[in-house]
Amino acid sequence: MGILCLLLNLYVIAIIVRLVLSWFPISPGSVVEQVNYGLRRVTDPVLEPLRRVIPPLGPIDISPMIAIIGLQLVVGRLILGC
Repeated sequence: MGILCLLLNLYVIAIIVRLVLSWFPISPGSVVEQVNYGLRRVTDPVLEPLRRVIPPLGPIDISPMIAIIGLQLVVGRLILGC
């Protein structure tokens, strides 16, 4: 269980880092762009289905917040007991 809880927390951190990176312009070809690309590949399988169901609130995308809450509450607390 400890390893799964660690992976869950790392995934939540990946979502948060991706969210923070979205606030800044990213130069093409930079290291930050490569990190952002990697984070997108990892987090899109969870965020994209949420984006199709949950409409944005104006310019604000709340799907990362819903994903974090869902992962922490449902997976972390109820299933894994983290």
